[in-house]
Amino acid sequence: MATLEWQDRAARADVWPSLPLEAWQDTYATLHMWTQIVGKVRLAQTPWLNHSWHVTFEVTPCGLRTPPIPHGTRTFQIEFDFARHQLVIQTSDGDVRLIALRPCAVADFYAEVMTTLRETRLPVRIVTKPNEVEAPIPFEQDHVHASYEPEYANRLWRLLVQVDRVLKTFRARFGGKSSPVHFFWGSFDLAVTRFSGRPAPPHPGGVPNLPDWITRDAYSHEVSSAGFWPGGGPVPYPVFYSYAYPEPPGFKDARVFPENAFYSDAMREFFLPYEAVRQAESPDDLLLEFLQSTYEAAATLGGWDRQALERPVPQPPR
Repeated sequence: MATLEWQDRAARADVWPSLPLEAWQDTYATLHMWTQIVGKVRLAQTPWLNHSWHVTFEVTPCGLRTPPIPHGTRTFQIEFDFARHQLVIQTSDGDVRLIALRPCAVADFYAEVMTTLRETRLPVRIVTKPNEVEAPIPFEQDHVHASYEPEYANRLWRLLVQVDRVLKTFRARFGGKSSPVHFFWGSFDLAVTRFSGRPAPPHPGGVPNLPDWITRDAYSHEVSSAGFWPGGGPVPYPVFYSYAYPEPPGFKDARVFPENAFYSDAMREFFLPYEAVRQAESPDDLLLEFLQSTYEAAATLGGWDRQALERPVPQPPR
């Protein structure tokens, strides 16, 4: 019996791996800048979509990938492959280029990506100032961030595979407008957002190094948003989060589940530590409980038409 319990714990640790922030924060900071470089390539080449949905990545069986990016009559996509630790650039006419993911400065990574795109006849010009970070360093000047630990990059990807799966289950329970489950490279989080259908008051903005008009476009309508974030600043560990904009009266005092979920006055959102989900008997059920209860608090207190917007839990055909 003890052997079976150990095997079960080991299997769960492989599926929901440990990701303590202090163990990989240098790699995290570097990856954040690398993903911003690739994200800005997509941003520069893609028509603007409401709520900035045109800039995001999707989780894949290997890592994080842009959808197809237009370039004249050709298209290409870029993938961070955290299983083989390489950046893969593929074009619609069959060209494939690989860049090794290894410890190197952001400036060197930026130069290699831009050179590779030029060599494949896909020249792109981007704004090299990072977004949504304090004290940004232009990519071509950034020799500060240069860490890459393959083990922790791989753990991040394996974790995101599970979160992506559960968030998609949660998304399927809503019949109103909702976002895809997608990864934002500016804030470095995997998110899904539900909309009430009503316009929201103009957002005050104030996100570091992000124009206020972008934030106001993102929050043009009432939302309940949730996802996963590796942590940082006042939250020194990975968390699941949930917030509402505009935040309805009483939201911060709403009773949500599970018991170890809490509201952060500093961040104005509910958090559930990743470790609580990782160690749970059923991580999926615990995470879905958090997502559902925080959404219900936002929708009920915000006066959403829940009967019109929600749908029964879909059942797969037999």
